[in-house]
Amino acid sequence: MSTQPQPGSAPLHEQARGHLQRGEMAAAETAYRQLLEQAPDDAEALMFVANREMARRNAPVAMMMLSRAERAHPEHAGVAHQIGSAHLAAGDFEAAAVSLQRALTLAPRLFVARLQLGIALEQLGQADDALLAYFIAVRTAQEQGRWLSDANTAPGLRDTVRYAMGYANAGRRRLFDQALEPLRQQYGADELRRVERALAIHVGLEPMPAIDPRQRPLFLYFPDIPSQPYYPRHRFPWHEALEAATFAIREELLAVLAGEQPLDSFLGVDSPEQAAKMLRGSGAEAPAWDAYFFHRHGQRYDDHARACPRTMAALDAAPLVRIRDHAPEALFSVLRPGTHILPHTGVTNTRLVTHLPLIVPGECALRVGGQEHHWREGSCVTFDDTFEHEAWNHSDATRVVLILDSWNPDLTEVERAAVTDLVAAIGDFNTRCELPPASA
Repeated sequence: MSTQPQPGSAPLHEQARGHLQRGEMAAAETAYRQLLEQAPDDAEALMFVANREMARRNAPVAMMMLSRAERAHPEHAGVAHQIGSAHLAAGDFEAAAVSLQRALTLAPRLFVARLQLGIALEQLGQADDALLAYFIAVRTAQEQGRWLSDANTAPGLRDTVRYAMGYANAGRRRLFDQALEPLRQQYGADELRRVERALAIHVGLEPMPAIDPRQRPLFLYFPDIPSQPYYPRHRFPWHEALEAATFAIREELLAVLAGEQPLDSFLGVDSPEQAAKMLRGSGAEAPAWDAYFFHRHGQRYDDHARACPRTMAALDAAPLVRIRDHAPEALFSVLRPGTHILPHTGVTNTRLVTHLPLIVPGECALRVGGQEHHWREGSCVTFDDTFEHEAWNHSDATRVVLILDSWNPDLTEVERAAVTDLVAAIGDFNTRCELPPASA
């Protein structure tokens, strides 16, 4: 059935909306009822009048109007949402969940509908599904600038939103805590004390402690360990073996650069506008930060490993962080002439970043936490990338370093195992919470 407005209905639509903007609810209802005389299946009018009938506790009439709207407009997310709201108000949680899920299938970013779905699922005893619904509702709203405080939360929703946030935080803590239980049983709770604090901070049950203002971890902050932009090389005995392989690694790098295989963009963005948020150019060429990956997000690039066996052997001998779907991260980082990587911060202080410089022309440097470092070919530097950092190549030649991630040496072996399990569990949960892009 057509969803197009009936001829002659536009003036009544405009009139009704004008009353609404001025807060003249009774006049708006009169205009919408007149509109329904001309266009009995008009979704906007049916939804408004049904809402007024619900306010009068006349649920049967409201549901009759919404059913008519649903028959006429089966793909209208707003109608499905309003039907779900009506079922929820009536205490029919099963029917509410069905209609709200239908609304979200049609429009995944309806955060109020997802909040209501969480209520329905919780009442139905589906605690894990309710946790997902509450968490996604809050995250989706906040991505759109809503529910960040009382000021941008509708007064009628504030208590429910606070409840949902508390439920989501406690539920995630409980879920992720299960990932730590085998280690807790094996080593005792005291060995995991700092990990427990990191988890509480991550899920919002404990405030972020006062830390160096230059340090802003984007994902997981590990408390109660020393904090510094650069780490002294004596903390990393394996640097010596990596540096000893510099010549062999550079030979393989030069073969890569001379070959026909294209490099990847490190940022992985699709447009110059997106790249401009991270890169700035000072030369005639567009800025470019390219990469030849050996590992990314825990995935091994087998073709690259075969092309650079001595590099891969050196990486395999290093204590890389290994977390399913997350780490290690290892690559040739290729910074083109005139490119400046703008200040940014990394995800967690549980791991550190090491550079082995391979090709370093003049006028190239790294700055971490405001402290500048000039690479020297064959000499490793390790830093905490949760400190704001940037890098630049102001020369007219390409700069290349081998980048790899390793564990922060201030974590114990038990803590490293716990972080491995915890990050994997958080990643699994976050994957379940993925929504289509806003444009979908």
